[in-house]
Amino acid sequence: MNYDEFAFFNQQLAAMLREGVPLEGALRQLSAGMRGSPLRAEVQLLGEDLMRGTPLKEALGRRSLPLLYVRMVEVGARSNDLPGVLTLLADHYHRANAIWTRLKGLLVYPMIVILLSLGLTAALSVTFSRFMGGFFSDLGASRPSDAASAVAAVLMPPILLALAAAAGIAALSVPKWRARLRWRLPAFREASLAQLASAIALALRNGTPLPEALALAETIEAHTPADKVLARWRSLVETGQGKPSQWPAQRPFPPLFLWLVQHGGEDLAAGFQKAADLYRARAAYRVELALYGVLPVSVLLLGTMVLCQVVPLFGVLVRLMNMLTDYSGT
Repeated sequence: MNYDEFAFFNQQLAAMLREGVPLEGALRQLSAGMRGSPLRAEVQLLGEDLMRGTPLKEALGRRSLPLLYVRMVEVGARSNDLPGVLTLLADHYHRANAIWTRLKGLLVYPMIVILLSLGLTAALSVTFSRFMGGFFSDLGASRPSDAASAVAAVLMPPILLALAAAAGIAALSVPKWRARLRWRLPAFREASLAQLASAIALALRNGTPLPEALALAETIEAHTPADKVLARWRSLVETGQGKPSQWPAQRPFPPLFLWLVQHGGEDLAAGFQKAADLYRARAAYRVELALYGVLPVSVLLLGTMVLCQVVPLFGVLVRLMNMLTDYSGT
C-alpha cells in the first residue's frame, strides 16, 4: 500500500468527520474521488459494509488494511475521538512513507548498475565467443588455451552479475527474507526501529495498555528478529516486571533504544516517541551518507566489470594479430 496516499486519505477523512459528515458518507465520497488503486477498492468495500449495518470492527477485519491502522481505528471509535486518531495515523504513515521512499531510492543505483553491467557484459561475451572463435576456426587452428581462459574471464562477470541480480530479486520478493534483511542493513534497521517505536507510542497515546501495545508490535514484526524480543518484554510486563528498566537489551534493539524509552519515565509513550524521533533522524543521516557513496562506488563497479572483459579481449586480439602476421609471412 502506498503510505503517502494512505496518509492523505486519513487526513481528508479526519477533516470530513470533524465537519460532521457520517463515516459511511465520508468513505463513499473519498472513494469516488480516488484513482483506481487497491486502497480505493478497500475504502469502497468498507463503506459498503458500514452502509449495510456491519459493525466497524467486523468491517475493518474484512479489509486488507495495516494491522496497526485497524487496531487504532477501533480504539478511536471506542473513545469517540476517531478524527484525532486518524490525524495521528496520517502523521505516522506520512513519516513512514518519507523514510522508506528514501530507502527504496537507495536501492535504485545498485540495481541500475547491476542491470547495465549485466547487459553490457553479456553483449561483450556473446560478441567475443561468436566472432573470435570463428576467426580462430577460419585460420585452421584450434583455440589456444589462453583464448579459452580469456573466454572464461569474459563470461565470468555476466554470470556473477546474474547471480547477484537473482539473489537481490529473491531477497526483495520473499516477505520473510525481506523482513529479516530489513533488520540487518544499517539504514533499514534504524528505520525499522523508528517505525516500531512510533507504532508503540501511537498505541500508548490512545490508551492501549502496554502489554497490548507490545503484542500489537509483536504481530506487526512477526517472523523478524524483533518479534521474540518483543514477546519477552510482553511476558515480563504480564508477570509484574513492567518497567522498561527491567527489560534486557537484546538484538536488534540496542541499549540506546532502551535508554531513550526509560528516559521517558512514567510516560512510556513519550519515551518511545523519543526513540522513534532519534532513530528516524539516524536513518535519514545514513541514507544521505549512503547516497553520496553509492554513485561513485557504482561507477567504479561498472568500470571494473568493463575492464575485466576488455583486458582479456584485448590480449586475444593482440595474439590474433600476431597469428595473422605469421600466416602472411609464411
